[in-house]
Amino acid sequence: MASNTGDTDNRGIESLYRISSLVGETEDPQDALEVILDEMVRVFRASSASVALIHPDSRELRIEAASGLPITVKDFPLKLGVGVTGWVALHGEPLLIQDTRNDPRYVALREDVLSELAVPMEDKGRVIGVLNLDSNQPNTFSEDDVLLLRLLTREATRAIQQLWAVRQLRVTARQMETLLRVGQSIVSKKDLNTVLDAIASATRDLIDARFAAIFLLDDSGEFLELHSIRGDGWDDPYQEKLSLDESSVGTAIRHQRQVEVLDLARTEEHHFVPVVQKFGLISMLATPLSFENQGIGVLCAYTDSLHRFNNDEKKVMKGLASLGAVAIENSRLYRRIFETEESLNRNDKLTTLGLLSAEIAHEIRNPLTVMQLLFKSVDFDFEEEDPRHEDIRIIGEKISQLEDIVGRVLDFGKSGDGMRGRFKVESIVRETLQLVRMKLFQADVRLVYSSHPDVRESEVNVNKGQIQQALLNLIINAVDAMTGGGEIRIRLDPEEGNRVRISIADTGCGIDPEIGDRIFESFLTGRKNGSGLGLSIAKRIVRSHRGDIHLSWTGASGTCFELWLPLLHGGN
Repeated sequence: MASNTGDTDNRGIESLYRISSLVGETEDPQDALEVILDEMVRVFRASSASVALIHPDSRELRIEAASGLPITVKDFPLKLGVGVTGWVALHGEPLLIQDTRNDPRYVALREDVLSELAVPMEDKGRVIGVLNLDSNQPNTFSEDDVLLLRLLTREATRAIQQLWAVRQLRVTARQMETLLRVGQSIVSKKDLNTVLDAIASATRDLIDARFAAIFLLDDSGEFLELHSIRGDGWDDPYQEKLSLDESSVGTAIRHQRQVEVLDLARTEEHHFVPVVQKFGLISMLATPLSFENQGIGVLCAYTDSLHRFNNDEKKVMKGLASLGAVAIENSRLYRRIFETEESLNRNDKLTTLGLLSAEIAHEIRNPLTVMQLLFKSVDFDFEEEDPRHEDIRIIGEKISQLEDIVGRVLDFGKSGDGMRGRFKVESIVRETLQLVRMKLFQADVRLVYSSHPDVRESEVNVNKGQIQQALLNLIINAVDAMTGGGEIRIRLDPEEGNRVRISIADTGCGIDPEIGDRIFESFLTGRKNGSGLGLSIAKRIVRSHRGDIHLSWTGASGTCFELWLPLLHGGN
């Protein structure tokens, strides 16, 4: 059916206006495509229309939207060069077929289609899809229709690209929100397994992966062991140990770079085999977990369809891996702190505490620096009403909290002989409780702290680190006496003679009466793994500060120790 140039211009202007108006009413690219196709059918008096896009991974054409066609057409992918649509996609040129019965390039999706017009959809000179018009009459479309359809398709593609860009920005914003939420979450987690599971779950959410797994280097540094796996439908316990030379997972950590496997079945991958086979996992992205330029493990994402990970997904995985590596090392550091605390019960040298402080100073400063960099790299200026504004504030607060903890422990570790100064008694006690709060939590011990108003501002002239050592010994002994959990009560009270009394009471099993009179002697202990030095060291420290410790009471309901120290008054 022929049409003159004047009619073509009028139809073009009217259709451009309608497409712009209709597309502007939706934010969903899929809805916009359907609106555009309905308009194309109306303008060109076609019986049906479709948009087929080139899949970036398989390089096949897949019908994304259709008008006047059965929904089943979306189930039939087309190869480039096959059929009218494939020919246009391959050559990047429009194709007009006046009678499909006489053109071998036509592949029938409907038996009643007798003429077809197809034009390429282009983005910056690159073909991304094809728009097709069909008619059940021969000779329906003209050369003028070819020109008009090219014009309308170009404008429609531009509009759709803008909607795709907006959608991608929203996906990126959601990914950043998830990263912020993960950062907020793992800062509060200290258990390694809990941290690993949180990272794996976040990986699935961020890039829409079917499965996520975390492998960590073993102590030998030669093997990767599976520590966490997250995916729908998999609840069975599963173990995996890989040599660094066996798979792409090992390659990622050996070369410190991301490794992408497009099709696991077509490569010599021998890891994760039961999971891969059961759930049909196809593509994988392995991202190294690195801390201070040293590989500690690999974070893997798996999809159950052929998928080429784009640059945004790779960047998100790198960011999550960096954050995860910090969280993993932070968790390991806490575990080492707890182990060192235990060793204090069996070590008669106060310098052990200084070594602990030095390790903490070295280990925590670096992850804190990385966390600060990651936090500052998220450059979103949210309005105060936006809930993400509060998320950012909370993460900054948690990082500052960690910095405060480091400062307190460093001050403790630097305490040496002769380093005495003026300190508030309550401040010393509270800082000591900060050091053992995780041990109390792990042992299921409830802490009840109180102080008399008259001593809350009172000061003492002491070596703070040594006094904290003495308090630590008393508190750790109390925790060890309550194997099934319990309660520790610590109270500060004024004492005659311008002194302060610190009481530490527990609900443990009490002290054996046979050794009650000799508990401050060196190497005397009632515990199997005790060194017998804790109380003797504590008493020696307190007496060197012109104070004392004694056993107030003990029995089946628990034990109470009392510690006295002289207070400063005036300016002396």
